[in-house]
Amino acid sequence: MTVALMWEARASEGRGEDLLAWARAQELPREPLRRETFRAPQDRVLVLTWWDAPFDAELPELPEPDRELIARAVHRWRFESVAVG
Repeated sequence: MTVALMWEARASEGRGEDLLAWARAQELPREPLRRETFRAPQDRVLVLTWWDAPFDAELPELPEPDRELIARAVHRWRFESVAVG
């Protein structure tokens, strides 16, 4: 089964590039099948990782950045792949 983890944060005012650099520099204790990093308006950063694992498996995730770097707590979601198209 493929599980995708989503990690999304919004940077503090004017810190979008810093948050993006921070997220890209984070190493996980093991490598996912795939990892992508995105940015969006309002200085938001999204990191998606794909894993070959059961839905409820313990998987490494990016941590919370330092509070001065983010405008709110990180949002995290977990999804199970149901189709590849």
